[in-house]
Amino acid sequence: MSEGNQSSVTEFILTGFPGLHPEYYGLVSAVLFVVYLITVIANVAILFLFATNRSLRKPMYYIILNLTVCDLLFSTTTLPKIISRYWFKLMSISFLSCFVQMYLVHYFGSVNSFILFLMAFDRYLAICHPLRYSNVLKNSTILILSFTAWVVAIAAPLMMAIRAYPLPYCASNIINHCYCDHIGITILACTDRTPYALPAFVTAMITLLGPLAFIIFSYCSILIAVSKIADLQNCFKSLSTCSTQLIIISLYYLPRCLVYFTSYAGIRFSADVRIVVIMFYSLGPPMINPLIYCLRTKEMRECLWKQFYRRIMPQKGQVLTIS
Repeated sequence: MSEGNQSSVTEFILTGFPGLHPEYYGLVSAVLFVVYLITVIANVAILFLFATNRSLRKPMYYIILNLTVCDLLFSTTTLPKIISRYWFKLMSISFLSCFVQMYLVHYFGSVNSFILFLMAFDRYLAICHPLRYSNVLKNSTILILSFTAWVVAIAAPLMMAIRAYPLPYCASNIINHCYCDHIGITILACTDRTPYALPAFVTAMITLLGPLAFIIFSYCSILIAVSKIADLQNCFKSLSTCSTQLIIISLYYLPRCLVYFTSYAGIRFSADVRIVVIMFYSLGPPMINPLIYCLRTKEMRECLWKQFYRRIMPQKGQVLTIS
């Protein structure tokens, strides 16, 4: 009999935050709903700014556009289900839906990592090789690289899902998480998960640490290049162009590295603390990133102000006409 025919589990139960008392379910669902609403509105606003302002049709903003789409899709993959878990007490998720969610969670995470790699590459060329920047990073080049990132990211999560799906799930169906992920699912399999967990872990580390290694290299190179600038004002100006990307990259990588390395070092947290940290680095950046773009990027601030100015001025003109 194949392993796939041994599974008796037809659905999984998402615990969410295991230690949360039922009286706080309404509050948690409301907070998560607000987070999702802000995330959708903020990211859609960025997409609208990009669509309506030709001044943003530059390599750096194409990268931000890709990151915005990825953040929006990731939040839509994870948040509605956990909101319904607390709002409507819909704790179960079908067997197939759980694997689809697992695939999408890891897929969008991989895409995010590759896009951050492109973001660092953009700043590296702009500061360390400014004369070659316009020739190397054209809009067409960024579109090709971005498309490649979305395509290349398909393989590893798909391999993880295909290898995990046929495993025999015949015991507990409770996933101690807010959404389905590879570890949360495969740990429930009634078989030795080492042959499946090790390749998945290595793949995740390559996807995470590969781009991170280049990001660290690029920003070290930027610091060295900037330190050679005699003019202090130009030095700060060069560094300020990297500040937005550094904040975004830090929000994505630092909490993830903390979770992975503490787990490797044998440092154990309670299930609630671990899930809160994971939810922070999973759902925080998609909500915060648009705010960072608009506050830290001059052209986006100007485009946002123009849109606001266009909405306000006609109303003022109507008031003056009536009076």
